[in-house]
Amino acid sequence: MANDNKNLTIAVIQARMSSTRLPGKVLHKLDGKPVLTWVIESAKKIEGVDKIIVATSNDKSDDVIAKFCKSNSVDVFRGHLEDVLSRFAAIARKYKPKYMLRITADCPLLDSGVAAQVLQLLKTTKSDYTSNTAPPTWPNGLDVEAFTSSALLKADKAAKGDFFREHLTSYIYSNRQSFKISNLECPLPGLANERWTLDTEEDLLFLKEVTKRLRKNKFKSYISVLEILDKEPKLRKINSNLIRNESTIIKSIPKRITNFKNSAKLLTQAEKLIPLGSQTFSKSKLQFPVGHAPLFLTHGEGSNVWDVDGNKYIDLINGLLPVVLGYNDPDINYAIKSQIDNGISFSLATKLEYDLAQRLVDIIPCAEKVRFGKNGSDVTSAAIRLARAYTGRDRVIVCGYHGWHDWYIGSTTRKKGVPKAVQDLTHTVAYNDLESVEKLLQNYKNEFAAMIMEPINFAPPQGNYLKDLQNLLKKSGVVLIFDEIVSGFRMALGGGQEYLGITPDLATFGKAMGNGMPISAVTGRADIMNEMEEIFFSGTFGGETLSLAAAIALIDKLKSHNVIKTIWSTGNKVKQEIQKLIDQNKLAEYVVLKGHAPLSLVELKGNNNIEVPMLRTLFIKEMVANGILINSTNNISFAHNKLDILKITEAYSTTFKKMAKVICQGNISEELNGVIIQPVFKVR
Repeated sequence: MANDNKNLTIAVIQARMSSTRLPGKVLHKLDGKPVLTWVIESAKKIEGVDKIIVATSNDKSDDVIAKFCKSNSVDVFRGHLEDVLSRFAAIARKYKPKYMLRITADCPLLDSGVAAQVLQLLKTTKSDYTSNTAPPTWPNGLDVEAFTSSALLKADKAAKGDFFREHLTSYIYSNRQSFKISNLECPLPGLANERWTLDTEEDLLFLKEVTKRLRKNKFKSYISVLEILDKEPKLRKINSNLIRNESTIIKSIPKRITNFKNSAKLLTQAEKLIPLGSQTFSKSKLQFPVGHAPLFLTHGEGSNVWDVDGNKYIDLINGLLPVVLGYNDPDINYAIKSQIDNGISFSLATKLEYDLAQRLVDIIPCAEKVRFGKNGSDVTSAAIRLARAYTGRDRVIVCGYHGWHDWYIGSTTRKKGVPKAVQDLTHTVAYNDLESVEKLLQNYKNEFAAMIMEPINFAPPQGNYLKDLQNLLKKSGVVLIFDEIVSGFRMALGGGQEYLGITPDLATFGKAMGNGMPISAVTGRADIMNEMEEIFFSGTFGGETLSLAAAIALIDKLKSHNVIKTIWSTGNKVKQEIQKLIDQNKLAEYVVLKGHAPLSLVELKGNNNIEVPMLRTLFIKEMVANGILINSTNNISFAHNKLDILKITEAYSTTFKKMAKVICQGNISEELNGVIIQPVFKVR
């Protein structure tokens, strides 16, 4: 116990009877004891806690909780039913603690040892807020949050809107630029999907079965529960179909987002030091309507990201496609953190390089040998150099987008700074245009080293295009390179080549390969890849271990969790809903949905009165206002769930209605206030 109020720590158990999905859940009995009793008993064991208070509401339905607390000699505080933040703030003002723990009464298997660690982490790191849920790595039901009372009162003063008032710490979590936040990670991998909380009848049945068995085993810690579940894994199936924090997710994205003041302020500061204020063209102000969209993000979790103004979005950009599992995926995080204990970069190669190469050779049809890079441009350039070395020729044919290096970017409108001699060696053709390739091969006989192309993107191959192309190139001794930076680890486990049934000579992979970590690969036929021993493709960080560990974990999870199948299923549902809305709003003349389920494109078409950039600006502006971060493509991740589909559908519905109205009224310029975004350049 603390001997003075200066360091007073109180644990506040949030409880109410009016749960919508399971009314009165906190007083349901588990093995003869009310759920609230289970929570109180665990809370009393939390080391460092001086006082326990049950915080309930003034609503008549919660009189029974107040009576229960009085009967069990537990302090109770009553406040506003919906404004939970004001309820906790009132407790902070009354008791004046330095630290507060928030525990919910629907967590009967609360582990006092884990809660004590959360509290100690708050103190040791001098954080404003600490939890074991950001991101969630512990079983759902061990949730604990600790914060300083000063941080809570700051949030109480600043937080506006029903969601922030009802969900106690959501304002702090959303506004990371204003608070110091830390998180307690679970030392055991793979527990984030365990569900030990009480919210539904299925949860109640699960907990009854578990607590009945705890009578014999005794409840010492979360390990006690794991031992039961490992002996009887069928118990997990009782409530495994439920989404974590479903009710909170439903309410978490506001109806309309309009505040981007901090983004605008930070852009002004950043542009003084960074051209465009961003490291990437497609993440800069060039691609988003300034003043009507976020330009800087603070954090992500699952399918969501938060901006510097505290706004939350469902993300359909996903870092320009690297995030295929979702942000802060616990398995990827675990792999990275485990490798940190061994080291990041070494003076020699590591076995991780072999382990990842073996996995790639196993799943990618063309892969016989592998070399790693850090981004897509690294390996597409390496593939071109390999092809030139192997064939002894200089010219290349390109089809799609292949990175920023001179050999490719010199063929686009962004060619400033590229020597004319380099530009002249690259020839561009359109997808499905076999005739153009034939003409180039005739006009420059025996001069082409390679054709590099995205095997599949938004347009499907027509007829036998790819097979005929492959045969044509083979006859001319031209190396066929598939640029699978986008399609890899998304269309199929072995990439677009597996999906299409066409095996190229070389292929490049990146983006989703490390779920956000910087890693890429060039792979292909051994006889061509052997040129790696002669050409120069080498970098200090090619064998950096954190990215290798992440990529290994990613491939293993793609296999074990049916990730690709899930992405296709989710993406198909999203596509179906979008197409319905296009038809319902009679926008077929202006909006065309292209591509495949994992990656689809909303292509916008203009006319004499409406230019495409104007329509695209309106589209992004409205989708962002409705809580969806998008840049015209729907990049689906494993983290997108049924609730996200509902939110995405709602946003598209509102956006398309607005677009149809503006098109009909002919006042699109007024809606945009002079802000019109322009494409960096068109490649597809």
